[in-house]
Amino acid sequence: MDTFRLAWKNLWRNRRRTLITLTAIAFSIMLVQASHNLSFGVYERMVDSGVRAGSGHIAVYRDGYLDGREETLNFNDGNLVNEIEALEGVSRVLPRLYIPGLAQSSRESRGILLIGVDPEREKLFNPFLQKLTDDEMIRSTDARDAIIGWRLMDELQIRPGQKFVVTAQHSDGTLHGELLRVRGVVQSGIKDIDSSLIMVGRERAALLIGQPGKTHELAIILRTAKLDRQVFPKVAELVKKQPELQAVAWETAMPNLANAIKLDYASSQFIFLIILAIVTIGVINTLLMSVMERMREFGVILALGSTPLRLRWTILVEACLLGAVAALLGSLLGSLATWYLWSVGINLETFVPETLEFGGVVFEPVLRATWDIAWMIKIAFYVVGLTLLASLYPAVKAGRIAPVEAMRHH
Repeated sequence: MDTFRLAWKNLWRNRRRTLITLTAIAFSIMLVQASHNLSFGVYERMVDSGVRAGSGHIAVYRDGYLDGREETLNFNDGNLVNEIEALEGVSRVLPRLYIPGLAQSSRESRGILLIGVDPEREKLFNPFLQKLTDDEMIRSTDARDAIIGWRLMDELQIRPGQKFVVTAQHSDGTLHGELLRVRGVVQSGIKDIDSSLIMVGRERAALLIGQPGKTHELAIILRTAKLDRQVFPKVAELVKKQPELQAVAWETAMPNLANAIKLDYASSQFIFLIILAIVTIGVINTLLMSVMERMREFGVILALGSTPLRLRWTILVEACLLGAVAALLGSLLGSLATWYLWSVGINLETFVPETLEFGGVVFEPVLRATWDIAWMIKIAFYVVGLTLLASLYPAVKAGRIAPVEAMRHH
């Protein structure tokens, strides 16, 4: 206890230096914690938006489909949709059929991607369809209604309510066409999608290619992304009933999004390392200067019979106290910053368009944090350990002081 009391008093001999170092460490902890929580909040919303418009938290495909997305690699889902939806943690299964084709109006023609969907299921979860009214939605899975990207609609020079033709390759090798009517218009914010997307009922799309009842993808939406480790093995077990099928995580189904998040997180980690390196230098500087200023005092203590080990222990305790106080203060500030970023967020609407695109996913320009308490505690303890590590050199130097030379030091 005497050692802790002495170490605490030693820290405050030079109040200004200690306060500056303490503030720098606490601010660094706050910055790292708040930045991490903000990044994870943004990633979480990106993944949520991406899986709903894309391939789900978990997806089921025919073996080999992801390699080249060949139209022939489809399958009959049978009762698989209902079986997966019965699993705990699964919110909805979205069956989809993807067909490349050609859209033609009386004026223009464009290459398109025709997606056959279950309109009732998609309306509840697909963010592209959230803004559409009931009158703009596809009425049934076999209706001739179509939802079209706004850029594609302009390029075809058609308007809502007007008709156009979609042509695709039939299973017999010939080209078949379907007359569709524009019912709703999608403005996703992604140029490629807005320029090529056409959604129709899944049965209508299957009839176009002569594959009734077939699907290319089962996009499985979970109640929360954290349930994927629990649900994935159960889905994989159900899929085993059809050996030609495979279940994959969203990272495999949507590699562009996964790689974009990994790259962004890696750059954030690099910045964190720079911040922690600056913290380390600050701690070394504070403790080393403290040792140099007390050279004469240390010489007297050693001359009176104290051991070098006791001096080193005192320096280490000083570092531990400095790190602990900074960790508490920094975590408090980090919590306040996270709370602000979680409740209010950072609004980028004045700097960017209404939506942002990252990794092929559109999300709102208001960035919000999410709470990662475990990581915040981890980084706080990490900084305490870092201050102890940074104190090793000053502690070793203090233990090597020669009493006679130190007592001559002014």
